[in-house]
Parts: sequence; C-alpha cells; structure tokens
Amino acid sequence: MEEGKMKKKVMVAIDESECSHYALQWALDNLGDTISASQLFIFNAQPLPGFAYLSASTYAAPPADLITAVQENQKKLALALLEKAKEICANHGVEAETMTEVGDPKDKICEAVEKLNIELLIVGSHGRGAIQRAFLGSVSNHCVHNAKCPVLVVRKPT
Repeated sequence: MEEGKMKKKVMVAIDESECSHYALQWALDNLGDTISASQLFIFNAQPLPGFAYLSASTYAAPPADLITAVQENQKKLALALLEKAKEICANHGVEAETMTEVGDPKDKICEAVEKLNIELLIVGSHGRGAIQRAFLGSVSNHCVHNAKCPVLVVRKPT
C-alpha cells in the first residue's frame, strides 16, 4: 500500500440470523481481494430487550438485578457472535475489528457507518415479502435508504 493512502473501510453487520452469516461468508468468498485490502469491521447491534415478559412473569415491575442479568446475557451472546465472525474472517486470512452497540439495529448500523466513515456496508437480507417488511420492518431496506455509503445486500439463495 502506498504511503499516506488510507485503507478503505468495509463493515459487515451481523446478528444471530443465518442470513447475516451467509452475507459475511459471501463477502469473504466473493470480495476477498477487496476485503483483504480493506479495514474490516464486524458490527452487531443488540436490540433493546423488551421487558414486558419479565413484568408479566413477576406480576409487577421486574427486579433491577433480573434486568441486569438479561442485559449481561445479551451482551455475552453478542460478544460470542462477534468472536465467531472474527474466527471466520481469520480462517480467510482477514483480520477484522469487532464492535457492538445497544439499540435499534437499523439506527445503530447507520450511526456506526457515519461515525467510522465506512465506505461499503454489507448486510444480509431475510428475504421477507412486502407485507412482512411493513409489519416487521427491514434493517437492510432502512440501511439502503439511510446509510451514508453504498450498501450491498446479500440474499441467501432459497
């Protein structure tokens, strides 16, 4: 790499879904030269946990220690997910940085893209139809329309 020339920044957003792991694998298999010549970030957004079920199970406001335990467990799961993704990258000879944030994945991904000056965002697609997207929302669709960089949406073949 030439002196003074910065590596391009690429980010793959993952969650626990099979489609996001497919997107990471697809990127490593098909964009190998681009990925290996770039600074790669693997990003995970931990959705805010819904505590309504905890309230229902305790017949009142859930105890603070129960909320803390749920949040800590969620963070452990996110870190394990990122570690596995980092291993997959290492097996392809690619060094990746990992990061996680707590909040709505749609917003956190776009915020991370802007904060890190990402030049290419890669996300997986669940392949939901229009009705499901209307009710459930679509992280990939939101990123395509709101991220401040090109977005590559990888859909797993059915």
